[in-house]
Amino acid sequence: MSDIARSTASDGVPSGRAKPHGTTLGSLAGKSAIFLILIALLAIFAVIQPVFLRAANLLDILEAVSVTALLGLGITVSLAVGGFDLSVGSTAAMGVMTAAYAQVVWGWGAVPTVLLVLGVGIGIGLFNSLLIIVLRVPDLLATLGTLFLVGGLQLIPSAGNSISTGMVFADGSEADGVFSPTFLALGRLRLWGLVPLPVIILGIVAVLLWVLMERLRWGRAIYAVGGNERAAHLAGAPTARLRVFAYVLSGLLSSLGGILLAARVGRGDIMTGGSLLQDSFAAALIGFAVLNLRRPNILGTVIGAVLVGVLLNGLTMLNAPYYTQDFIKGAVLVGSLALTYRLGRDRR
Repeated sequence: MSDIARSTASDGVPSGRAKPHGTTLGSLAGKSAIFLILIALLAIFAVIQPVFLRAANLLDILEAVSVTALLGLGITVSLAVGGFDLSVGSTAAMGVMTAAYAQVVWGWGAVPTVLLVLGVGIGIGLFNSLLIIVLRVPDLLATLGTLFLVGGLQLIPSAGNSISTGMVFADGSEADGVFSPTFLALGRLRLWGLVPLPVIILGIVAVLLWVLMERLRWGRAIYAVGGNERAAHLAGAPTARLRVFAYVLSGLLSSLGGILLAARVGRGDIMTGGSLLQDSFAAALIGFAVLNLRRPNILGTVIGAVLVGVLLNGLTMLNAPYYTQDFIKGAVLVGSLALTYRLGRDRR
């Protein structure tokens, strides 16, 4: 079969016939729906609150979603391999508390602190891999257990208190360390006085992951495992190693998000991570609808994180009551996904 015939057959249109005009429009609408919704939100918020479209505010949005997007990218890789990582929020929170403890209590510098936090993230990914691949615990249950385990573990060293300079421990001793200025720059520095460093870090990570997942054999093998693990194994793919890689990468990205968050707030806040899991999963799942790909993908997750960030920022600028924001966010996201999948149904 020729490439053209194979392409038309895969679209459900008999070989040798032009695709119906409605099908083409439906496919185009499905691919662009999320982008159109994002543009519509930007326009609505700009009309109601003109300062919304100022460059400073748009960069603030990107800075705010950088951590959410990093966690979402970790989730995306775990979804691509056919898994489900619920522990990303607690891993990021563990990163925040670890970074604070290392500097405020132990007096460590920026470099060893970053290496420690990244190592903790890798360790959590390996622990998830042990549960899922070696002990064969279902992904959802294993990472749910890790969520509670890590979420509780991070509170033990500080006896459930936030970590900051001058905090007093149960034995009466006082923490006199401070956050390294170099470490704080990771979350606060603006290149050329304008672009936040976390946005640059997110961009670099996203590009590297996009190349890995969309252009390299390793990424195609990850998608193959997620599609049919047995078939991928029979085809020679190292399925176990790929799954370990996915969970370790998810832990690594989550801990990186924790580093950026700790550097931004400058303290170890025990409330960190409360909404990170929810928003990062929203970003990853919205990504399924971007370009109507209907699979986890890197570009889609970043766009999804931006959509969530725009919505939250706009509602905040409009002084929407906090108790209505989750409802409005949910309504917009559900409507967006429903519209996208409805418009793109003709691709099937």
